[in-house]
Amino acid sequence: MVKHNNVVPNGHFKKHWQNYVKTWFNQPARKTRRRIARQKKAVKIFPRPTAGPLRPVVHGQTLKYNMKVRAGRGFSLEELKAAGIPKKLAPTIGIAVDHRRRNRSLEGLQTNVQRLKTYKAKLVVFPRRTRKPKAGDSTPEELATATQVQGHFHAYCT
Repeated sequence: MVKHNNVVPNGHFKKHWQNYVKTWFNQPARKTRRRIARQKKAVKIFPRPTAGPLRPVVHGQTLKYNMKVRAGRGFSLEELKAAGIPKKLAPTIGIAVDHRRRNRSLEGLQTNVQRLKTYKAKLVVFPRRTRKPKAGDSTPEELATATQVQGHFHAYCT
């Protein structure tokens, strides 16, 4: 007997409806596969940071999000210049560059310049040839103690 204000069950199924059902039984295996792929990538790119290049701190767009800070695409040329890093060198040492970005506030500029300076101070540059290190390469002692940064270099929240 049908009770309450519900739809009377009257299903119109296709004869082979089971073939069109999307199942998610591969979810746990996919999780494992992603984790193993991340670990393999970390080993492959050692000693570079796992999170990729250093990115600037920027404010979100629109009235709703502009009080929050997030990771931007890349540092502006003005920020790189203020930090004393040539724009051609920046991508080679793991710094993202966005030539289109404009600095709209002095505070934002100073924050990102400080971020670049901190990164540069902690940076360990491996020489291409260990027998003939160039100027700017790290010392053998620093190379021996180099570790891979897991996660983001700096938190984006301030």
